[in-house]
Amino acid sequence: MGHKVHPKIFRISTIGSWDSKWFSPRKTFPTFLKEDVYIRAYLKKKLREAAIHKIIIDRSRQTFTITLHTAKPGFIIGRAGAGVEDLKKELKQRFFRGKRVIININVQDIGHGSLSAAVVADQVAMDIEHRMPFRRVMKQTVDRVMKGGAEGVRVIVAGRLNGGDIARSERAGDGKVPLQNLRGNIQYARAEANTMFGVIGVKVWIYLGEVFDSVEEAEIRARKSGDSRGREREQRGSRDRRPAHPTRR
Repeated sequence: MGHKVHPKIFRISTIGSWDSKWFSPRKTFPTFLKEDVYIRAYLKKKLREAAIHKIIIDRSRQTFTITLHTAKPGFIIGRAGAGVEDLKKELKQRFFRGKRVIININVQDIGHGSLSAAVVADQVAMDIEHRMPFRRVMKQTVDRVMKGGAEGVRVIVAGRLNGGDIARSERAGDGKVPLQNLRGNIQYARAEANTMFGVIGVKVWIYLGEVFDSVEEAEIRARKSGDSRGREREQRGSRDRRPAHPTRR
């Protein structure tokens, strides 16, 4: 049987980078790692509708910086920055009570969220929770990702689909997703949809082409070229759907 490896950790030595950027002695390393896991889980749950792409955590001696990459920055920032200030207070109360730590929160706009596997997976899960037909959701998701400029996409949902007695899995995709190519910039994310019949799992792979420097620079280039490539696909599709001229008799 084949062994499944997370696409990100599989490429961490070539084109990937860590989401936690700090160093620590061996004694405090487990505490810091545990804090990172709990903070990320809390933020993903609280800001689920904010289309979070990834959360970067940076530590120094007395500062704790969180960078939120999102497709909806206004949802997090709020009016005149009130949302960020409230988020700082909640993090201080929950995780750093009694500690002299300065919390900084930076919000970075990723532009079009259709090229982020995390954003797409959360959207599919929320659509299934809202009782939309899962096949329609998967088809619309694949079309939206390909129009956004991706070279390939794969979506898998598994569980008691449509309330069936026996759990099963369904998949949809388009293009290519080369999982064994270490230079391939592959976005991968998982999400869960909590329905009245149980939990439905969602997995999303998005292939953005080969990378020869770093994933961060490739993501910026992909988002810049995504709009133009998407327009080309739409124009090509409209030409294909144009009715043929009737032949003269």
